[in-house]
Amino acid sequence: MTGIRFEEVTKAYGDRKVLDRFSMTVHPGEMKILLGGSGSGKSTILKTALGLIKPDKGQVYLGEQNITQMDEEELLKIRGEIGMVFQSGALFDSLTAGENVAFKLREQRKLSDEEIQEKVEEMLGFVGLQETVNRMPPDLSGGMRRRVALARALVGNPKIMLYDEPTAGLDPITGRTICELVMKLRDLERVTSIFVTHDLGAAKTIAGETAKQSPDGTISFIVRNSETPGSTRFVMLSRGAILLEGTEEDLCATDDRYIREFLD
Repeated sequence: MTGIRFEEVTKAYGDRKVLDRFSMTVHPGEMKILLGGSGSGKSTILKTALGLIKPDKGQVYLGEQNITQMDEEELLKIRGEIGMVFQSGALFDSLTAGENVAFKLREQRKLSDEEIQEKVEEMLGFVGLQETVNRMPPDLSGGMRRRVALARALVGNPKIMLYDEPTAGLDPITGRTICELVMKLRDLERVTSIFVTHDLGAAKTIAGETAKQSPDGTISFIVRNSETPGSTRFVMLSRGAILLEGTEEDLCATDDRYIREFLD
């Protein structure tokens, strides 16, 4: 498993400082849920973790590898270990759902067509969309596109998952499905995760439940209690810095005015 570490990361666009000496560690198998208003730095954190933007100051580590000064060729190898799910789904509309999931594998040219097909079917099966393999993205609902995007992100067995508002705009039932998939990856696959959201309901669901698999393969979701401590922490951001990091209880108990207004 691989963790993520940000050390004193600062990033500015012109005169606007988006991250201000931001430091955070996501341990292997752990999840951090990032909350905060627009402009608080959440998306910049994800882009920095992917190496899409470089900090003005500070360091970013994936495992023991410092990616801050890596060139694009080195970063491409690192990104093979990272899965990213965007709010929009970001699928190629000219490719079928199956072709979207297979895209990375075909670029890598390491597997046969039969092996790629097997992997595509496995990933679409994981998100419950085996029947969409030959359907085009415009013919899928928003929730289905989000789930296909998740299957595409998982096709390389990533050690790290980054989620950018994956439940935004979805109906409650579809949002719940996305949350369950996220929990399965965290609890059963032990994938290290950063989950950016404005959806407090989804955040509380993910932090408050755990996925369990019985010997017969059945998966259930159990409400956490004192005997089942979680591996998920909330991180509240404001102006590129951390206001609070802790459990849901810590978040709800704070008297900080900014956090109270955000929660209300």
